Amino acid sequence: MMPDVELRHLVYFVTVAEERNFTRAAQRLRVVQSGVSAAVRALERELGAPLFERNSQRVLLTDAGAALLPEARATIDAAQAARDAVAEVRGGLRGTVRIGTLISVGFVDLPGLLGHFRAAHPAVDLRLRAAPTGSAGLAADLLDGELDVAFLSLSGRAPAGLSVRTLAAEPIVAVLPAAHPLAARDRLTLADLADEPFVDSPPGYGNRTEIDRGFAAAGLRRRVALEVADIATVRHYVREGLGVALIPRFSVPDEPALRILPVDARLRWTFAVATASARRPSAAVRALLDLIDAHRTGA
Repeated sequence: MMPDVELRHLVYFVTVAEERNFTRAAQRLRVVQSGVSAAVRALERELGAPLFERNSQRVLLTDAGAALLPEARATIDAAQAARDAVAEVRGGLRGTVRIGTLISVGFVDLPGLLGHFRAAHPAVDLRLRAAPTGSAGLAADLLDGELDVAFLSLSGRAPAGLSVRTLAAEPIVAVLPAAHPLAARDRLTLADLADEPFVDSPPGYGNRTEIDRGFAAAGLRRRVALEVADIATVRHYVREGLGVALIPRFSVPDEPALRILPVDARLRWTFAVATASARRPSAAVRALLDLIDAHRTGA
């Protein structure tokens, strides 16, 4: 880090970069907007380059800003690690843990987990957000430093740069309306389903990626007629005859209107918790991961 650059200026810069807006950044930092603008201008003067392109609609990083962003995050993380080390000696954790999660997953009682964490570490600020673009978006946010921890679904090998702990793995099954001609079968192949309209998650979601890879490996193509972000609601569309689905077994309860069949393909939905391997987890993040491990062991 440059010796004359203030850590506070880097924090303000990163917050503006993440929010893409000076007003929202000021609200998040709980300071006046003029203070954020002044800090960013001071940082630009110190570095001798503009960091943002500003207009009335949005704020975009310049090439210099994009180059600075990962270094600024690393510096902030290092400073936080130093504070964490002192806090641990003094007997209390502080800091912020930014968590991303899928919309609907029953394998982890996330409210209960975070409630236990808050009770044990009340000075840690927990920030939770649902995945706007599925697991692919969560993975990208981890790698970009916008999240510290993410609960996500990955298909195949984990992306480079992520440390992943698998929490659950479920077989993917076929779900059809009970009156569907294929419903009388005992099991199905992907070829049996290739000509059917599908109800599936949008691209970037772990379940969609796994199914797309399965069809591609079999040399088959399919048509996704409806895209549904919440996997728990897929079965409702299938029940109404709008398509068939390949989804994790946990997400579809037995009911008379649906037929659930095994599929002759090695398709599995994997649920995991991930962090960025290039960034040293803070003490608060490590404590959360330890609590997740304890809940998994006790499950």
